[in-house]
Amino acid sequence: MQQSVFIRTEFFLLILFSLVVPLAIYAYMMWKRAISRKTVFFLAIVLIVLAGIDILLLQKLKGQAELTSSLIDNALFSSELSLALYLLPALFAGVGINMMSHLLISHLSQAERQFDREHPTRNGAADDAGN
Repeated sequence: MQQSVFIRTEFFLLILFSLVVPLAIYAYMMWKRAISRKTVFFLAIVLIVLAGIDILLLQKLKGQAELTSSLIDNALFSSELSLALYLLPALFAGVGINMMSHLLISHLSQAERQFDREHPTRNGAADDAGN
C-alpha cells in the first residue's frame, strides 16, 4: 500500500499552486497602484498556466488516491466530491482569460481612437454617408 496522498509532494504542490501563488498574484495586483500592460499580460498567463498545472496535479492525485487504502483520500480525490476541486483552476483560468480580454479590448479602443485622430476625413465621410 502506498502512503496517503496528503503527505505526497504533489499534494503540497497543489496547495502551493492553488492557493499560495494565486493569492500572492491577487495581492500584488491589488497592492500596486499602477501596473504595466506587460505585467498584467504576464500575470494572466501565469494564472492560466497555474490552472493547467492544478488540473494535472489533481489527475495525478486521483490516480494515487485510488492506490491507497485511505477512505479520506478516495473520498476527496476519487469521488464526485473531487469535481469541486476543479472549480478553483476553472476560476483562475477564467480570471486570466478575462485579464487578457481586458487588455485586448483596451488596446483596440486606443487603436480606434488613434485611427480616428489620424484620419478625421474618413469619419466625417462615413457619418455623412450614413445620414
